[in-house]
Amino acid sequence: MHHPPPYARPWETPELTSWRRLPLHAVVRGATDTGRTALDGDWRFQLLASPDEPLAERWGTARVPGCWTTQDTDDLPHYTNFTMPWPEFPPASPAKNPTGVYEREVDIPAEWAGKRIVLHVGAFESVLLAEAGGRPVGMGKDSHLAGEFDITDAVRPGGRATVRLTVVKWSDASHIEDQDHWWHGGITRSVYVYAVDPLHLADVRINAPADGRLRAEVLVRSAHGALPAGWYVSGSLEGVGELRFDAEYAAWCAAEERVSDFLGEARLHTTVPEARTWSAETPHLYDCVIRLHRADGSVADTSYHRVGFRDVAVRGRDLLVNGERVFIRGVNRHDFHPLTGRVVSYDDMRADLVTMKRFGFNAVRTSHYPNDPAFLDLCDELGLYVVDEANIEAHDHAHEIADDPRYLAAFTDRVSRMVLRDKNHPSVIVWSLGNESDYGANHDAAAAWVRRHDPGRPVQYEGALHRGWTRPDTVTDIICPMYASIDEITAHARSGEQTKPLILCEYSHAMGNSNGSLADYWAAIEATPGLQGGFIWEFWDHGILQRLSDGRPAGLAGAGRYGGGVAGPGMRWAYGGDFGDTPNDGAFIADGVVFPDRTPKPVMYEHREIAAPVRLTRDEEGVRVHNRQHFRDLSWLAAEWVLSVDGHGADHPPVPAELPHVPPGASAPVELPPDLLAGLPSAPGEAWLTLRVRTAEEEAWAPAETEVCTPRVLLRERAASTAPATPPTPVDGHGLPPVEVGADGLLAHPALSAPPVLSLWRAPTDNDELAGSASGGGPGGLMPRAVGWCPSSGTPPGWSPSSRSTTPRLVRCATGRCCGRCRTGPTPGAAPGITPRSAPGSTWRRRPSCPPG
Repeated sequence: MHHPPPYARPWETPELTSWRRLPLHAVVRGATDTGRTALDGDWRFQLLASPDEPLAERWGTARVPGCWTTQDTDDLPHYTNFTMPWPEFPPASPAKNPTGVYEREVDIPAEWAGKRIVLHVGAFESVLLAEAGGRPVGMGKDSHLAGEFDITDAVRPGGRATVRLTVVKWSDASHIEDQDHWWHGGITRSVYVYAVDPLHLADVRINAPADGRLRAEVLVRSAHGALPAGWYVSGSLEGVGELRFDAEYAAWCAAEERVSDFLGEARLHTTVPEARTWSAETPHLYDCVIRLHRADGSVADTSYHRVGFRDVAVRGRDLLVNGERVFIRGVNRHDFHPLTGRVVSYDDMRADLVTMKRFGFNAVRTSHYPNDPAFLDLCDELGLYVVDEANIEAHDHAHEIADDPRYLAAFTDRVSRMVLRDKNHPSVIVWSLGNESDYGANHDAAAAWVRRHDPGRPVQYEGALHRGWTRPDTVTDIICPMYASIDEITAHARSGEQTKPLILCEYSHAMGNSNGSLADYWAAIEATPGLQGGFIWEFWDHGILQRLSDGRPAGLAGAGRYGGGVAGPGMRWAYGGDFGDTPNDGAFIADGVVFPDRTPKPVMYEHREIAAPVRLTRDEEGVRVHNRQHFRDLSWLAAEWVLSVDGHGADHPPVPAELPHVPPGASAPVELPPDLLAGLPSAPGEAWLTLRVRTAEEEAWAPAETEVCTPRVLLRERAASTAPATPPTPVDGHGLPPVEVGADGLLAHPALSAPPVLSLWRAPTDNDELAGSASGGGPGGLMPRAVGWCPSSGTPPGWSPSSRSTTPRLVRCATGRCCGRCRTGPTPGAAPGITPRSAPGSTWRRRPSCPPG
């Protein structure tokens, strides 16, 4: 294998982040067939046991983009929350280090003669060594940003060249990519080659504030020395016309191995009168075209951009978008697909974001790495605020790495390349320095670069809060804690010491049946200045579809073998440990608001109503309609009234509702149809009035008539009754004195010193067991005392004669049957080695005291 000289083991050299890799930029290349040759599809492939193992003679095939862990190789997916899969300390990698070698031929168009030819590899996990024409052309790290390499001297236009891409799975970089997700291996985004003229547009930086004063800074690169005289840059903006040329900038630098070349800068500007601003509610975009002209006026190069005019700022305790304090109703999202692992298509990305929009989310955190550029294009188009997060998580060795100078280059490289690529997206309102990596000098260095390069966006980092929420010298502009309680966040906001906005970067952990306090969080957030929302953890349940016949991922052959959140016959959703992976964190990865096939869980419907753009209240004057949006009136909505009594529809059809004109953040009385109220039954019963709200016309994220929310108000309470339904009734005690049910509804028996009181027990959730608290499944907790025993097994754990006297009113109903939580038999259709377990997401463990049956 060719290694970048002079490094013998680049995968264990954290100081080396790349070799001959081109700078990232915001100019989209290869958008047309004439300028790009796509290399997606089947490649020749070998999976080696380590990067030091020689190639074999026999080649197989692998799909690109694709994770080899989902393509029937012997290297299967591995899940850990933060524990590294091998014990050695950074920057070491394990001796067994799966290494994929991809190879194919590429035809270089003859018309590319005289042009710079670039190889683009969209993403890879975790180190890429690139060769073309039998020559090493570059190396790169960072599993979630593209690597681009100049291959001009390694290929011949009009000829055919062999491209070889070697991907090393484990490396020094893995120690800072230690996210709560599946470990995979492979090339996970598209690969292609493209060509540009030696003199071309290198980068474009667009600044478009809400006042409409647009400014574009254009970098022009020359591969053959100084820029020729007479060349110039122009631009145009949809609906406005040409951008005015300001001045040519003499910003030159010396050439270095065809990477830096010579640079020149031009600045263009224009003012858009009454510019339509961009926000998550009103994602207005303008098309912008930047052109590089030869001296005779002909166009040598073109770059296309979509521009959104918007402001973002932190002012005191408020995060402002276009001058307005906005609530961040966010969710964390990993790249995930149950068949392809990290590989996500454009259609799947769009489906994720459409689902978020339809259920009331207005923000997404790219946990914990930059997403595909197409994802940000979709956020621009559909309207979602983005916290763009760098691919840095050193969780297992966070304290050592945060201040380790060997990793300084990696921190600054990952943050700066993310900013250079994503700087023109209006949806990106906050930069994040990464996740759960402690806090040290490496963070300070990365933040300093961001603030110098892009002062128009705030920077956040949760790790900086470990030194306190009120310290002014920490690197974060936003107080962004994880899983802080309602009491903690409200106490901080009321302490008088809060100086920055508080937006939870993670809260309401969605593992299993959860999110129970979501409405309580939002009641506190909406009522407390200084609190602005948060990002639920997380969007996906990361169940990989697994064949029971052999225990392998189903891969693309599993398409259509699941639905409604349920894996089909012969399949199951696999979690940590189900592929024999050790160490692992089990079902902790099943922590999303949607199932692995994007079927919404019940919490999604609750969130939709909590985040609804319309809310109803009732006072002595009648019913009021509240517009809870920040920038939009209610004209885009249609609605109808529905009357129900005791949960059933009344004998009256829905009635169209005339929504009043209500500005953002305001309310207005609404007149109820008299005939609807006349249909209210006179018989006693609880009566509710519901407003079914729909899209009046097509939106970017929903067709017309899509239900948006269903706010309701109580019109009449149910009359209370204290009269017993029947006379006192004896209950057969099977040979014992009967238990009497008295008129007061309480039980009476000679053996009882006092009537027992009702004690209800909610089935414990995964989060209860995870917490190990007194209310959960920890030692001495309520769960093992209440449900952790079988009547047929005798005395429950922890019970003794003395315990009966201390809990005189606790009565257990013995049915003589097992609790039913045990699965002692084999899974039907499972191959040997497939471990039987409870339903996906469950963390129940087999109890030996529970007999079969």
